[in-house]
Amino acid sequence: MTIVPAISKEMIALYDRFTHGEGMTGRREMLAGLARLTGSVALAAAVLPSIEARAEAAPLTSADDPRLQAEMLAYAGANGHRMTGYLARPKHGAERLPTTLVIHENRGLNEHIRDVTRRLALSGMVVLAPDFLAPLGETPRRGDGVNSADDIARLLVGSLDPDATVADAVASLDWLKGFEQGRGTPSAVGYCWGGGVVNRLAMAAGAKLRAGVVYYGPAPADTAGVGRIRARMLLHYAGLDERVNAGAPAWLDALKVAGVTSESYIYPNVNHAFNNDTAPARYDKAAAHLAWDRTLAWLKA
Repeated sequence: MTIVPAISKEMIALYDRFTHGEGMTGRREMLAGLARLTGSVALAAAVLPSIEARAEAAPLTSADDPRLQAEMLAYAGANGHRMTGYLARPKHGAERLPTTLVIHENRGLNEHIRDVTRRLALSGMVVLAPDFLAPLGETPRRGDGVNSADDIARLLVGSLDPDATVADAVASLDWLKGFEQGRGTPSAVGYCWGGGVVNRLAMAAGAKLRAGVVYYGPAPADTAGVGRIRARMLLHYAGLDERVNAGAPAWLDALKVAGVTSESYIYPNVNHAFNNDTAPARYDKAAAHLAWDRTLAWLKA
């Protein structure tokens, strides 16, 4: 019987570098690195399912929940782009509810993000999760025999033009603002890559964004537009996330100097992606629940 070793900080950091394209050529190199840390290829393969997000993980909500109306739809993005998105809202009273975007991780609009979208809808919101890979086709649903769907999605997300993506996010806000259900100026919540998009969206959208929530998203490289932010900003950081946290102080200072209403929280001893319950080794239930409660309060204020 294979005894699976305890998952270390080094293993998680290695996987994080792989998923964010930092110094690795692909999955094979990542597995080789895990094998060095665990002592064998077999042990590397044994620990990996606990570290990476699992596409087969059971969602916390159901697409068939009778309380919700959920559907995929298409709408106009920026610069002639055709966007698609997953829209979820309560079946009753949606015309009186606040609206928000959910901006996905660098794995695209997958089932986990759909699940998060439904969770927000069940809390009393009209929620749109755009597929930012729509201009390239859509988020892949299956692998190609060598790379998983997630690996392919990460490569595609890495090829997106950042300015074009933010323009599509502004167009998504415009669509949601004009949707016949819901009310008021939309907010946005983003995870990892999507958190970075929310930071940049806040500068680009100005008064079109009411509130932004950033889960462990990288700080913008260019903060010249921080003075245009009109949204209230809530930022969640993982205590062990050295990569993202390195850029956080300068961004938080820029928000403060610009007079942006903001709050930030560092959750001690948790990893990047601590909110993602499909990745057992990185998910932290206590931190995720606390961040979720703060997020709901921020979006509904």
